[in-house]
Amino acid sequence: MAADFSFDIVSDFDRQELVNAVDQTHREMQQRYDLKSANGKLDLEKDGLVVTAPSDMTLKAIVDVLESKMVRRSLDLKILELGKIENATGGNVRQQITLRRGIAQDLAKEITKLVRDTVPKAKAQIQGDAVRVSAKSKDDLQLVISSVRQRGYDIPLQFENYR
Repeated sequence: MAADFSFDIVSDFDRQELVNAVDQTHREMQQRYDLKSANGKLDLEKDGLVVTAPSDMTLKAIVDVLESKMVRRSLDLKILELGKIENATGGNVRQQITLRRGIAQDLAKEITKLVRDTVPKAKAQIQGDAVRVSAKSKDDLQLVISSVRQRGYDIPLQFENYR
């Protein structure tokens, strides 16, 4: 049993599920009485969303509908980084929502330090926007997963390629 076991810590989301959540939000915006005549818009871009509405209250209602649809589709709300509400043309308000994807370099260093401190037998390596953790024992890897989850970072983390 000389082989090491490993897994990757990544921060990603299913883009198709997000597209489906946005489509469901559009449908609900056409059905709901308070949003039907409000002329609000929700646009999906490459790495973000733009919400445009005639008032703050309508904008917040659209974002609430989007969040509820995302939760139903098992998307973590931590992927949304809400920007500040700003004035747009025609008396409307707009909000940029950035989609978080990948682990930043400084956060990856913090995760590798946490792995070294909690489980000295495990090795952590930064690989692009992911962190690979390997150890000789699956129990050590389970301990790493529980300690990273317990730490509670502000981005969604998934544990993939467990072998």
